[in-house]
Amino acid sequence: MEVKVLTELKKWRLPCAVLVPLLLVGLFHLLKGCQAFMTGWVFGIMAPVEQFFGKVWSIFPFSAAEILTALFLLGCFVWLIRAILLVWRQKDALRFLRRLLALAAAWIWLWAGLCWLWNAAYYIPSFAQREGLKTEPYSVEELASLTEYFARQAAALAPQVPRDEEGHFAEKLSDCFDRGTGIYQSIAREFPSLGVQAVKAKPLLFSRVQSILGFTGVYFPFTGEANVNVDAPACLVPATIGHEMAHQRMVSSELEANFVGIAACTSCGDTTFQYSGYLTGLIHLCNALYSASPDTWYDIAKRTFTLELAIDWNDNNDYWDSLESPVEDTAGAMYDSFLKGNHQELGIRSYGACVDLLVSYYGPKM
Repeated sequence: MEVKVLTELKKWRLPCAVLVPLLLVGLFHLLKGCQAFMTGWVFGIMAPVEQFFGKVWSIFPFSAAEILTALFLLGCFVWLIRAILLVWRQKDALRFLRRLLALAAAWIWLWAGLCWLWNAAYYIPSFAQREGLKTEPYSVEELASLTEYFARQAAALAPQVPRDEEGHFAEKLSDCFDRGTGIYQSIAREFPSLGVQAVKAKPLLFSRVQSILGFTGVYFPFTGEANVNVDAPACLVPATIGHEMAHQRMVSSELEANFVGIAACTSCGDTTFQYSGYLTGLIHLCNALYSASPDTWYDIAKRTFTLELAIDWNDNNDYWDSLESPVEDTAGAMYDSFLKGNHQELGIRSYGACVDLLVSYYGPKM
């Protein structure tokens, strides 16, 4: 009798492995329009769980996200190759299809986990709504004024950060990761929702791969880790640490994470982070102002850029220019589709839209 029951259970094991995550994904899409439910889920369950995960994995100096991702992809590859070899040797197409279905089940479980452990954050009130930040239309003159302010701030701080003999940014990045846990203390007093226990961001071992794909970092909800590309220009790494740590605080939107990371850096007492924050903000403001009035941007750069700032600016441009490829374009298009599929209407362009928040927040402070 027991053997018969076990045999029956085995028959249903694979269908259930596929059906359960599909139901979870379906349930997510059914409930994602209910903002009250999603808000309760994110701040009542999802955020505490991920912050706990972040604390647990923080005992390791390396990115567990990277290791787990590599193991998962390797396991999928080995599973697929083994399935192909088995069907070639045994000529058993049904067994091959079962192995493919098992592989599909693993990916569906991954998607279900992503829906409930991250995508849910796209369907709650935004950071700006939670903190009462409002954006208003602004003129080219106002944009130019703020751009010049950021340029002057960055230029004043540029000589104060460590540099090598040729003038390139030379801060020790391991120190930046250590000091990064303190950059939110000041801004959290202004925006209470950011006041959670800090968990140190981590450098990515395969940072070059991230650069090829066009990304400067990634938040991994399954471990609660903020992961940073350290192959990218070092002068922007501190600000990227701020950006990825914003995601740990359930700031899901890229535009808002950019703004929050910049605000955290510029408001802290660490000169290196302040410089990186102003430089990052300047890049966003420059892109917006250049589109509206190139001559105005060139005039600001000519009047404000110091040698040190110009070196970092050119290092950043040269680095990303050297990596332009169809791979980056494809990865960008896929991420754009992912964002738009999760209620982020601007898609990947939302990275530039943080200018609205910068003007609204910093404009009255100038």
